[in-house]
Amino acid sequence: MERVRNVLLLAAAMCVLAPVAAATGSSLPLPTRLADALAVGGNPTAASGAIALDLDTGQVLFARHADLPLAPASNEKLTVTFAALRELGPDYRFGTEVLATGSQSGAVWEGNVFLKGFGDPSLTSLGLSRLATQLHQLGITRITGRVFADESWFDTVRTAPGWKPSFYVNECPPLSALEVNGDVVADRISLEPALSAAILFKQLLKKHGIASGAVGSGTAPDSANALAITESGPLASIIEQMDRNSDNFVAEMLVKDLGAQIGGAGTTAAGTAVVRNDLSAAGVPLAGVRLADGSGLSELDRLTPRAVATLLLDAWKDTTLRTVFWQALPVAGVNGTLEDRMEQAPARGNVRAKTGTTDLASALSGYAGTRYAFAVLQNGSPVHEWPARKAQDRFATALASAAEQLQ
Repeated sequence: MERVRNVLLLAAAMCVLAPVAAATGSSLPLPTRLADALAVGGNPTAASGAIALDLDTGQVLFARHADLPLAPASNEKLTVTFAALRELGPDYRFGTEVLATGSQSGAVWEGNVFLKGFGDPSLTSLGLSRLATQLHQLGITRITGRVFADESWFDTVRTAPGWKPSFYVNECPPLSALEVNGDVVADRISLEPALSAAILFKQLLKKHGIASGAVGSGTAPDSANALAITESGPLASIIEQMDRNSDNFVAEMLVKDLGAQIGGAGTTAAGTAVVRNDLSAAGVPLAGVRLADGSGLSELDRLTPRAVATLLLDAWKDTTLRTVFWQALPVAGVNGTLEDRMEQAPARGNVRAKTGTTDLASALSGYAGTRYAFAVLQNGSPVHEWPARKAQDRFATALASAAEQLQ
């Protein structure tokens, strides 16, 4: 998960606040102010790109290397947000079920039960407790068979292509269609997410007065009966968690969900293919675009500033997406990964944008007021974080100032 390193960054920030006014308070033409905003040394200009669009007309107001394929870092999550909302809708809910073979005889279920996950990235102990409650309400006090963890909705690949080995667990827990509590068990990440969920479910069954057999891994047969189901909150709230906090785990789960639900297979490859198809259908230019995962951790990912800005423009034009998409983004100086950035007017509260940070990429893309969409993507080997953020914040602030003047 992307984290703002407040202490070190705040010290550096004190050195860069003064030039902002010069970049945004001028009476120079807006394209000139935007160019000036990007004039921050520290990262190679040849490996950076930026664009600004008018939301009312779609007109390009400024573009520099707008078609350059660049590593997007967590700006990749914007593509997942777009596709998930377009394909599933903001009210979609993920299910987790208890399926069973056999039959009930009095208070005894004679057979096995299967805890089957359908890719809910927000499943918690409370959800599993609700499932146990439903079995208790059926009058069951004993299960003669075993409790199986069924993660067959996804494949069993725990990572995504192009990740550094250190990203596994440290940046994203193992991926599985059945995970609970973000795969945290006793303050540690479990390397067997589905099995850990089934073990917890067995414990909760016992608390509800239901004895059961041993825990194992297995796939429920098609003939299994559904005994209980619990559902997540709406997709809109899950996406807000993902974008506000730049949650890598949620992004990767949503990609596999798209693959399983729409693409015919619960794989990262199937999910990114769905995302790409949605971008293409929306008219997003895909030359140079490569989607390898959902979080932006992959070193194989590439987006262009024009592709990101076109996505933002299309989301804005779609009345079914606009509000949810807009509300999910961090707000400058207020919350999420922008809480400690652009804390002064005119940007504070008026810039909503997705951040992105890896050692090779820094990005900021979103909206300035209700008038402009923008994307700034910067790469380096490594990228120098504070110069990159300074340029991004100046660019967004210049647009926010221009939007304010038009009110």
